[in-house]
Amino acid sequence: MVEALVWLGTWVFALSGALKGVEKGFDLLGVLVLATVTAVGGGSIRDVLVGTLPPRALTHEPLLWSVALVGLLTFRFHPRVQALERPLYYLDTLGLGLFAALGAERGISAGLGPFGVALAGALSGVGGGVLRDLLAGEVPVILYRAGDLYASAALLGAFVVYVLHPLSPEGALLAGSLATVFLRVFGRRLGLRLPTPRG
Repeated sequence: MVEALVWLGTWVFALSGALKGVEKGFDLLGVLVLATVTAVGGGSIRDVLVGTLPPRALTHEPLLWSVALVGLLTFRFHPRVQALERPLYYLDTLGLGLFAALGAERGISAGLGPFGVALAGALSGVGGGVLRDLLAGEVPVILYRAGDLYASAALLGAFVVYVLHPLSPEGALLAGSLATVFLRVFGRRLGLRLPTPRG
């Protein structure tokens, strides 16, 4: 089940990157680059930080080919894909929660402490999106997007995994994923946001 969700989350992230490339008017190669970077960038950054080389995603050929296929389909059918904004939001949130939890688990396996585990989890979830925005010439949305707790939700979910992992590794993954999903979804509905400078 977890493996299936990993594939689904990777495809949704790839789709997000491809849509950004289409929005920017990139050619086919540019769209495929953004799709790939968004899909596997976060996990690759995490793997480098914890000493897993080469990053696991880059050795998973079927996954990489499927990401390229998602990029191609998005490039071809982008008007229809863009119309699915609401379901894509929830799928993206599910992917965020799952990757944050799995990244935290990887950090625990590498012997990181609570801060390192939270960072590893958050990077797994949002790192690809940060690379996507930078390549598209934008300030990463996680640094300023008000009303949508994204990176902070991933940090919370990863920390939940760290706290609960000694009790039940499987339960910690589930709880961490759900914590990220709930904070992002209900934070948006309730209008929660992080403070910004006054004046």
